Amino acid sequence: MVIVTRIRREVLTLPAAELGPDNPLPPLRPPGEIHRADERDRDDLPADVARQLGYEPLRSLLPVRIRDGYGRTRETRALDTLVIENDRLRATVLPGLGGRVASLVHLPTGRELLYRNPVFQPANFALNGAWYSGGIEWNIGATGHTALSCAPLHAARVRAPDGGDMLRLWEWERLRDLPFQVDLWLPDGSDFLYVGVRVRNPHERPVPLYWWSNTAVPEDRRVVGPAAEAWEFGPERRLRRVPVPSYDAQHPYATDYFYDIPDGRRRWIAALDADGHGLAQTSTDELRGRKLFVWGSGPGGRRWQEWLGGPGTGGYREIQAGLARTQLEHVRLEAESEVSWLEAYGPLSASHDVETVEERLAAVLPRAALDAAYAAWQPYADTAPGEILAVGSGWGALEVLRTDWKLPGTPFAESTLGEDQAPWLELLRTGTLPEPRRVRPPGPTLVAPHWRDMLETAPATPHTEYHLGVAQWHAGDRAQAVRSWERALQLAPSLWPLLRCLAVADREYGHHERAAERYADAFDDLCRERRDDGEAWTAAAAALGREALEALLRVRRVADARTVWEALSPAIRERGRFRLLEAELLLAEGRRAAARAVFEDGFEVADLREGADDIGRLWQRLGDEPLPGRYDFRMRPGNP
Repeated sequence: MVIVTRIRREVLTLPAAELGPDNPLPPLRPPGEIHRADERDRDDLPADVARQLGYEPLRSLLPVRIRDGYGRTRETRALDTLVIENDRLRATVLPGLGGRVASLVHLPTGRELLYRNPVFQPANFALNGAWYSGGIEWNIGATGHTALSCAPLHAARVRAPDGGDMLRLWEWERLRDLPFQVDLWLPDGSDFLYVGVRVRNPHERPVPLYWWSNTAVPEDRRVVGPAAEAWEFGPERRLRRVPVPSYDAQHPYATDYFYDIPDGRRRWIAALDADGHGLAQTSTDELRGRKLFVWGSGPGGRRWQEWLGGPGTGGYREIQAGLARTQLEHVRLEAESEVSWLEAYGPLSASHDVETVEERLAAVLPRAALDAAYAAWQPYADTAPGEILAVGSGWGALEVLRTDWKLPGTPFAESTLGEDQAPWLELLRTGTLPEPRRVRPPGPTLVAPHWRDMLETAPATPHTEYHLGVAQWHAGDRAQAVRSWERALQLAPSLWPLLRCLAVADREYGHHERAAERYADAFDDLCRERRDDGEAWTAAAAALGREALEALLRVRRVADARTVWEALSPAIRERGRFRLLEAELLLAEGRRAAARAVFEDGFEVADLREGADDIGRLWQRLGDEPLPGRYDFRMRPGNP
């Protein structure tokens, strides 16, 4: 048999913003989560949904860092891609940006089956910040867009079940400490891209698991799925059963529809244009959930789509598939077990009624054929990778060195260890966390119980006490965390990281005046210690400066806030987030006209959070005029 499937490296050239550096401050505050159901709804939900809604929701973003260093300036840049292609389909994958399938083209017709974003523009939608729209994304970790949305994954060429090549992506998901893999292959002559997914729990305890595969399709597509009813989750954050919406139904605000697919029914969803051509996604039964997401026709939804893709690029909606009925749930992955399934993505042409689409899907990809492909893939999930095509992080290698876990198919090579892992490797091997060799912002903290135990038995240097405090805070032992940070203050050469942690603790306990005082002291210490205007120090100054300004303005210490503002570099003050803070500062100083002028001059808050109403609330304080369209990101009724 002649194998015609090809995998090759290419570059994708498009207008793109720079990701920039991660925020060096540990995310001690709980994540702001807009995807959480009202407790009043639980009695009306199926028992499994109600139970899983309350199962281990994410309470901390540690050990990952916030990724907020991006801006809104786009320049022509080349992104590395991996292309997998047969004579029917061509899939373009971005291994350095979460393994996203950016494009899926049906070669005989030339049709793009996905919504392909013409730009790369990060926005604050992922659990840890940077995320971008378009294509097919793989979400693991907890409810929301994965913390790996803009992170590099390992990638390699692997032997496929038909003897050809398969593209394997894999990484270590750090919020839940789980290794996972995504295998993509195109059998000879196949109109469907096969995607085998496996998540393993190597721990001796159960772990909460979340997985949703999200596919962006053009907004004019009519979405069809095998259900008459859905669980609607809209701006009121209530889960209620409704009829599956018709194509022309009006959605003023962003809304999720989780299809209530009857047990035993084949799992699929399709998005077709007015002529009946489009994309179908189907899977083996393990991936039980299906969802339609719409941005809504209101000004906020339209503004967000323009924000993510640029003016005139057209809107999109998403069809999604997950392990649970809704995205508000986490499922239990038992100790030392794994879960896997097979997905398929390909072209489909049919009229828009459910029965016809289902019949057509059965004709082009029978359910039994998909099950057989899954069975054929399973033995190959352990196949050792061949040619390495891209390299992810070194965190998986560190965990494998610590445990000697055997994870066939997903090697985490010691050669992938880097600067971030180096001090933790020394702690593992010597029992001592090394002091930094030069003055710089602290590196990331590992917070899992085994690392916390090692920190507790290591020599109690100020550097170790800082990281121990972060790990204790993550574990919920906040009083002990504060004691660790206070002990470190007595001898630490660098005070600002500790003062900032104590300020966050004060804020969480409601001691806002003391928090503001500590923030002011921390920022002053950082300014004295700062060695240069390089990327790391600039990121630290921006992150701490923002938190200090917000804390000082909260307690009306306006003069101190002005002192912090004046100490920021001009480049930081010009950022949209800081222009918004400047307007708030001017208003606090009684300079209403000057605050209004900031809005009139225009600014863009690059890291504006999905669902946030910061801009609208400040605008309301400036007058009675309607919020200008360029600042209108309202996602629900009642926003300013």
